[in-house]
Amino acid sequence: MDKFIGKRLDGKYEIHNLIGVGGMACVYRAYDRVEDRWVAIKILKEEFSDNSDFLRRFRNEAKAITLLSHPNIVEVHDVSFGDRLQYIVMEYIDGITLKQYIEQEGVIRWDEALHFTIQILMALEHAHEKGIIHRDIKPQNVMLLQNGTIKVTDFGIARFSQSETQTMTDKAIGSVHYIAPEQARGDYITDKADIYSVGVMLYEMITGRLPFVADNAVSVALMQLQAKPTMPRELNPNLPRGLEQITMRAMEKNPVDRFQSAGEMLDDIDRFRRNPGMVFHYDMQPIRSSSPYEASRNIDSYDSARFKPSYNDSYEYEEEYVRANRGAAGAMVVKGVIAAVIIVALAVGAVWLLRNWETLTTPEEDEQVQMENFVGKLYDEVLADPVYTENFKFKRTEGNDPDLPTGQIMRQNPNPGIMVKKGSEVELQVNGKVEQVAVPDMKNYSQADAIALLKEMNLKFTTENVADDEVAVGNVVVTDPPANTMVDVGSTVKLKVSKGPATKKVKVPEDLEGKTRYDVEKRLQEAKLNVGNVLTDDSSSLEKDMVISTNPAPGSEVSEGATVDIIISSGKGAVKNLSKRVDLPASVDMDVELKVYRNGSVVAQETVNPAYAGGYDLSFSGTSGQENVVVRLNDQDYMYLTFNYDTQEVTVNQTFEFTPPSNGGDEPEPDPSSEDQEGTGGGIQPSGE
Repeated sequence: MDKFIGKRLDGKYEIHNLIGVGGMACVYRAYDRVEDRWVAIKILKEEFSDNSDFLRRFRNEAKAITLLSHPNIVEVHDVSFGDRLQYIVMEYIDGITLKQYIEQEGVIRWDEALHFTIQILMALEHAHEKGIIHRDIKPQNVMLLQNGTIKVTDFGIARFSQSETQTMTDKAIGSVHYIAPEQARGDYITDKADIYSVGVMLYEMITGRLPFVADNAVSVALMQLQAKPTMPRELNPNLPRGLEQITMRAMEKNPVDRFQSAGEMLDDIDRFRRNPGMVFHYDMQPIRSSSPYEASRNIDSYDSARFKPSYNDSYEYEEEYVRANRGAAGAMVVKGVIAAVIIVALAVGAVWLLRNWETLTTPEEDEQVQMENFVGKLYDEVLADPVYTENFKFKRTEGNDPDLPTGQIMRQNPNPGIMVKKGSEVELQVNGKVEQVAVPDMKNYSQADAIALLKEMNLKFTTENVADDEVAVGNVVVTDPPANTMVDVGSTVKLKVSKGPATKKVKVPEDLEGKTRYDVEKRLQEAKLNVGNVLTDDSSSLEKDMVISTNPAPGSEVSEGATVDIIISSGKGAVKNLSKRVDLPASVDMDVELKVYRNGSVVAQETVNPAYAGGYDLSFSGTSGQENVVVRLNDQDYMYLTFNYDTQEVTVNQTFEFTPPSNGGDEPEPDPSSEDQEGTGGGIQPSGE
């Protein structure tokens, strides 16, 4: 019996039965006792729990689908990535895969096939807007509910638009019968790869067969690259010409010749559904710019009867569905403009056709140009070149490579050298601002686990074997740069891996306290010891970067080549002396009483003549934090200051105009309501004795 059935995960998910087994995970039906609902739980197989590639794919799926919220995408309720158990909790879908339905029906009615395709495209439109490319669209990853609703599942090999592409060699190609040519070739993949896969699914639904079938996967992949599929109407003569055109446009070998987005394909499907007799002139148009259930399921409730969706398949239903789930604009096109378009078309259509019949029947071939090689050029320079902008339209995507200059083009699609229509869109991946990440603390990690973690964080690595008396052989002793250091994504981290104790012993140098970090590192290297982590201490009274101690301590006997950590002062506990000269009002030629308040207490009081003194020097000492200082003249607030010992800066927050006493009489009391009493830098209030 399966070890999970009958168990409760995290005290809330009661696992009842196994409903699917895939390549890397098992899916169970479970009851959520807290939320009072049935859920599907996808659990990574135990044999893959230590496999970094499968862990990455599994976590990538969770990351992808938790970013998505759409009625045609399976909803995620919870995720858990523990040390031994990795699982994703999703909505429970009581239905069958679209693949099972195709096998059951053979050929699906074209209006029903479009009903499914519309929902898939709306799901992909949402995912692509979030920067997520599915890369494994196939009917096995599409669930069909009894009411005709489609749910797209299994984002296990999805990737984010700005991340590195994956190729056939690293097990991320999806199902070979549905992958786009550029995906089979290992080229850079965009959202147009998903469009191709949708075209293959539509082809399969309306013809009852796949476009390419061979004895092995390699042969099918080659056919995706080179072969031309049989036209759908040769297999199903009842298909409208417009639907055949939509299907074949989605399956164009060159991505620039396909629909440029899921929304664009949805728009043409909408036009076709409103007029099934229409014919598209794609060859005359310029390019427009712009599961949980991985295995076949055994569904007891459908053993005795064929599964048949019980939805309303009328056109009105479809229009209402699209309006609700994609936005009213696409579904309201006819309501606002169709009447006017029809009237105008009928009025001038016949005349236009007569005048242009010869042009339509014998169109001139579009001008062809050779695709330039943009890789290595600067994007701004390409846009400034009129030769390039006249022949091509450019779409920019962001890349990230710390070894390349910002603005340099990293990849392009289509590839250079091929002939394309003049005005075709070229997608350029441009190196942007480099993202930074913190080097993780991997001490005592196995070398394999540390490498897997660095790869997951898009960091490169090198290794070096070092002697160590404490860390087990094969485990990480320290990294260079040290843990928690911010580094550029794509940069290299050196893993210093323990080779066990050395036979030769040396002593950690003594008399290191109070020396500079540079001096201590030099002495350790001279003693044939490696520098480990550099740790900071906020409580030391030493100046910043001065060494407090080492670990092991000075004088300790260790293996030659061992790693020694250095503890340095952050400088926060050191005493800092801050000074500021306060300019006094030069127009006042009389003695005034000056008082200085430090955090509300008087610390200085004397009589000064501003005309002769010119200014007054303030000087205070502290270790950290900040202090508020107020200067008063004749008990009038004159200046608010902040002494910040962390930044070692003195800030003047506010200065007031001084009013000398008239005719030697009593000086006026300051009116707190007449001034802005709150300082701008330190929240200082006017102080009194």
